[in-house]
Amino acid sequence: MAVLSHEGTYPILYGPWPIPVGTQHRDGYIARPDEAGKFPVVLVVPDLNGLGSFEKDICRRLARSGFAALSLDMYGPEADPLKAYNALTDSRAATYLEEIHEFIDSDDVEWTVSGNVGILGTDVGGRFALMKAATTDWVRSVVVFSTPLTGDEEREFQVADYLDHLRMPVLGLYGADDELIDPGSVDEAQRRNDHGQWLLYEDAGHGFLDINAPDFDQAAADDAFARIVAFFQATLEPAVVEDLG
Repeated sequence: MAVLSHEGTYPILYGPWPIPVGTQHRDGYIARPDEAGKFPVVLVVPDLNGLGSFEKDICRRLARSGFAALSLDMYGPEADPLKAYNALTDSRAATYLEEIHEFIDSDDVEWTVSGNVGILGTDVGGRFALMKAATTDWVRSVVVFSTPLTGDEEREFQVADYLDHLRMPVLGLYGADDELIDPGSVDEAQRRNDHGQWLLYEDAGHGFLDINAPDFDQAAADDAFARIVAFFQATLEPAVVEDLG
């Protein structure tokens, strides 16, 4: 739990954490500053492979910069990631996010800044992040990383339909050499969401932010994560740290 100088300024608490969803608990992960006080919240929505090392790393790095970051295993125990994703309806995913927000905004949690939160969605998780951001009033800001903006015509909702309805700050991060995403769709998102920032990193691939991905790009990842931290610092309520003497 030591502070790493290149990753922020707070010592942190982190680890698996069961998150109440409806009448049950689902596997989750939490990282937050190891300080007394209240901290702005970022919900990290997993990619196609579910809650893994990538999302956990994002949570820890956000915590070292003063955020309380939570992620939920939304897809369940299905061995085939694509089947698990297809089995999760858009409505069910939206309900999960709503229930997580109700939990962190409840009296059972004392270390969060109440009210609005940020959402960060990775890959297809960004679809759910954008969908929820466009249809609720408690999302203050949203970040998406390598999120497909087309190809979801068979889903309950199409993410492109929400681009004109994003009233909050948006940061989209993409690799210009992503074989899975047409860079033209990112340009179209910028045109339709003109107050957002939709960025393409030259020569970067689909997983450039994930240190475990074969196309991880250190320079692009460093720049992207610095932007993520600055973005949430500018758009979320500041932390309130108690001095216990």
